[in-house]
Amino acid sequence: MTYDMSGPTRPPQPGIRLHVDLGDDPRPHRSAKIEAHLRVDVAADGAPTDLPAVQLAVIIAVDVAESHRAAVRHALPAALRALPDRISFAVLGSGPEPVRCYPRGDDEWAVADQDVRRRAAFVAGSLPLHREGPRPAGYAAWVAGARALLAGRPVSVRHLVLITDGSSATATDEHRLEEELDACAGRFTCDVFAVGSDWSPDPLLALAERLHGTAEFVDDGLGRAITAAIQRLRRVHTPQLPIEVTVRPSVRQVSLSEKAPRPHRLGGLPEPGRPHCWSFPTYQWEQGGRDYLLTLVADSDGDPLETELQFAMVSIGEVHAPVTARWHLPGQSPPHAPAGADSVRTLNATARMRSALRQGLVALREHRRDTAEDRLGQAARLAARFGTDWVLDEIRAVARIEDAAEGRVRLRPVDAGTLGPMILRAGSRPGGPLADAVGARPGPGCGNCGAPAGSEARYCVVCGERLL
Repeated sequence: MTYDMSGPTRPPQPGIRLHVDLGDDPRPHRSAKIEAHLRVDVAADGAPTDLPAVQLAVIIAVDVAESHRAAVRHALPAALRALPDRISFAVLGSGPEPVRCYPRGDDEWAVADQDVRRRAAFVAGSLPLHREGPRPAGYAAWVAGARALLAGRPVSVRHLVLITDGSSATATDEHRLEEELDACAGRFTCDVFAVGSDWSPDPLLALAERLHGTAEFVDDGLGRAITAAIQRLRRVHTPQLPIEVTVRPSVRQVSLSEKAPRPHRLGGLPEPGRPHCWSFPTYQWEQGGRDYLLTLVADSDGDPLETELQFAMVSIGEVHAPVTARWHLPGQSPPHAPAGADSVRTLNATARMRSALRQGLVALREHRRDTAEDRLGQAARLAARFGTDWVLDEIRAVARIEDAAEGRVRLRPVDAGTLGPMILRAGSRPGGPLADAVGARPGPGCGNCGAPAGSEARYCVVCGERLL
């Protein structure tokens, strides 16, 4: 998808800082794994605070059964009345298939002004919702409808707000949803708001991860949540920012995943005519930082041992940073830990903490109590290690923490209706940046005596040995 970034209100290149911290140096192997922590900081560099609303197109899709009309009766009109002037929008309701509620007639899109907002809020009172009988064919139908509608709106930011009570989900929808998410990659982003109590967290988390948005449960304040989501879109400084990874021929696999502020699955696209270059699109960049885990699978065949090698070059715009490592001799301990090894371990441990919390909550919902205690104990131990209070608070809602550092918890009686929202939070809640573990990469250390060296040094100032 091509975004129009040529308007006079946005700078041609945001201010970008990129740090690459390497994990442990690998041992020679046919399929050795090399991990690196990428920290990307983006500054607006004098850009306006808000993206002009004319550059946004938003679909508000209401996948709610008639029995839950009360959840949207006041929230939807309130959100429509709060739309900014000149934003393009459409409202979809639900029958046997998604159906356009507003705008009326032949127009696919409405452009907000005072009169349009008033009419849209009035029409939303008669929003079609599905009743007894046929349902839309799961979430895939909503995503496909959004893709078709947004394809005709060439603006900078295209976004779907999906409000769901889970009543249209089907047991056979999973495979079709995965196919549709593949087709939607890079075309638009999506936020999901869950209402009621009968929805499954898994497909909602898949929507948020694959379409670079959030998934959250809204007990009340739905109108405010929709308005806040649109306000966040206006703070987007860079709608799309691809991260390119160019690898040496010995690298056979490349993957990149966003870990903070929210976990997102990134799909790599091969660059035409550049067989060793992969592009990973990312979206909705505001001012601030993000943390990524880059994983390379490489073969050691033909490479020298104990020699610094460049396995990849990471590029974001005009900013570049190398990923370097060395193959260690089998059976020998590395002379020094690579700079940033703790950063990569922290990134992986934080991901394991989120995963353990989610797995524990899922196991509790499925009445697998032993597994739930084990996973929640793992999450508590990691949360105590990193001082992640929100994870400990989530665990305390379902268990008594006897010793967080040792990972000992005891389950308490839980209302099953509270677990779905907790699973959503575990999978989509923003996490804090790993600021303490990230910094400019220091220079090499001496392989002979271990003394640190400056980034431009070629010989050790302590023992005089050449730095490799």
